[in-house]
Formats: sequence, structure tokens, C-alpha cells
Amino acid sequence: MKFHSLLKWRVVFTFGILLLVCPEVSELLAKTGDILEIGKFSAAKVGGDFPPGWEPLVFKKIKQHTKYELVNDGGEVVIKAESKSSSSGLIKKIRINPEQYPVVSWRWKVTNIYAKSDIAKKEGDDYPARLYITFEYDPAKLPFSQRVKFNVAKILYGEYPPLGAINYIWEGKETEGTMVPNSYTNRVMMIVVESGQTKLNTWVQEERNILEDFKKAFGESPPVISGVAIMTDTDDTNESAITYYGDIIFKRK
Repeated sequence: MKFHSLLKWRVVFTFGILLLVCPEVSELLAKTGDILEIGKFSAAKVGGDFPPGWEPLVFKKIKQHTKYELVNDGGEVVIKAESKSSSSGLIKKIRINPEQYPVVSWRWKVTNIYAKSDIAKKEGDDYPARLYITFEYDPAKLPFSQRVKFNVAKILYGEYPPLGAINYIWEGKETEGTMVPNSYTNRVMMIVVESGQTKLNTWVQEERNILEDFKKAFGESPPVISGVAIMTDTDDTNESAITYYGDIIFKRK
């Protein structure tokens, strides 16, 4: 990874997702048993605050932000994302051992797909629904030259860039199961879990084995999970979308 790529990663990281290690959260999660409730949106109040730890992710250079709010859909409180030529997300900093909790489960409902979305191009890097899983920096997984560059980035910005990320997406054209590097950086792997219009306007339950996906994507075992984010964005394609996100949990295999 070239140094200018590291800086671009820090500024962009596929539209700015940088999630840090949070020891306090780690201690809490270690005590919660077989299921980790990362996004218990259903327990929140309509129009109220997001569950503890979930924060807006906005980008200084993008004037229009996706709107996120808690709404009632079918008798359950969920996150509604509304995007019009905009981009922003919601993030939660966590620390989870993927060997202990390898499975992530969530549900979402997408109401439309994009005509201009293109997984291979930066100008097409918009999706109605994304779920990011990021992984913390692990010096043991990098050669000396890259460790030096990560250390320089930390000096400049006060934190290490994440070692990598998996981005589960709802795509418009690509085949389900497609796995390709992100158009901005090969340290983010895009995995198409849903595609096309067949399941639009329907709640879809998803479940992925992060341990297996990371090994397939990067050819090695993953480091500690450092964060989770959801995002609906339309800033590159200048389209619009309304998407709903339900509860997010991690669980033992």
C-alpha cells in the first residue's frame, strides 16, 4: 500500500468510515453470553435517540447528508434511512473477537435500486443498503514497510487506519455472492448479499459468517472486529433511496 493510498484511506476509507478500538465496550460485550446485541433498534423509541454507542457519521466535504431516524414499521421500531444525492451513515465502535462470535445477523428492507450504481467504478459506488464490519490494525499482519506507513499515519492523524473491512451490500446488477475489492481500496472487500428487485419492499433476514468471509476475502484469519456501520448513500449517482434497518446481532457459531 503506497503512502498516498494510506492518506486517501484515512480521508476516505470508502466515504470516511474509521472505527476505533473501545476497551470499555469490549469488557461489556465479554459478559453478554451467546448473543451480542450490537444494534437493538427495536428497543428504542420512535423519534428518539439511537441506541447507546450509535453515532452519526457525516463527511465535511459532502454537504447533503442521509437522514436517519427511528420509526415504526410493521409494529417494530427500526432505523429509516432517506438519501437524496447524499451520503452519511451511523456507526458503533465495538471490540469483538471473531473467533468467539463469527456470525453477524441483521435484517433490512430496500425500496429501490439504482440505475447508475456500478460496483467496479468510483462514480458508481452507491448502494441503497450497506453493512460494514471493520477490523482493527494488527502489526503482526503487515510487513515492516507497511507497519512504518501505518505508524506515520497514526502520528499524522492520531489513530491507526483500520487493517481492513468487509462491506455487505444490496446491489442492483451483480450476482449474489459476488466478492470484489472496493473501487477506492483493496483493503475493503465488497460482498453482494442481495441483488436486484425481487425482494424490494420486503424485510429480508441476513446472516453471514465473518470469519469465513474474511478468510476468503483476504486469505488469512481476521484480527479483532473494531466496528459496525450502516449506510445508505446516493452522492455519486445523484439518485434517491429509502431503506430500513432492523436489529443487528453477533452470535456464536
